[in-house]
Amino acid sequence: MRKEEKNQLVDSIAEQLNNNNTIYFADTSNLNAEATSNLRRQCFKREIKLTVVKNTLLKRALEKSDKKLDEFYPILKGPTSLMFSEGGNVPAKLIKELRKTSDRPILKGAFVEEVAYLGDDQLDALVNIKTKNELIADLIALLQSPAKNVISALQSGGQNLTGILKTLSEKEN
Repeated sequence: MRKEEKNQLVDSIAEQLNNNNTIYFADTSNLNAEATSNLRRQCFKREIKLTVVKNTLLKRALEKSDKKLDEFYPILKGPTSLMFSEGGNVPAKLIKELRKTSDRPILKGAFVEEVAYLGDDQLDALVNIKTKNELIADLIALLQSPAKNVISALQSGGQNLTGILKTLSEKEN
């Protein structure tokens, strides 16, 4: 590959790094053709963009990126695949699912919403991250809860009052 092509590739990767808030670094080496094909198919279904990159080009792209990604330099050893996604936990869930049948892919690190996670031991923490829509739904449920309780109390109180009035009216007869 010529220097000009490498520079274009570095610029392209740097642009992807800048445009995504969820970036996973994984080791997908030692996967056979069937497992690699399955990984790519699963990524496509979940709207994860999977890219295999040479570490030297990736390091240059990390340096060129607008984000602070220098924490990931030490993990750039061995084969590295990048996974870009809209949801912060979607790639982690995929990796965890694939690990039920194989020891790969291995999570090298992740950058999710301005926070860096380094090492495969962070996989469970990443799986439990909620997406923006899940957080909004939780917040709405919390905000609706007091109103539901007040309405419920008023409705049950009205039924009690009705029962008391009915009992009193029957006593007077």
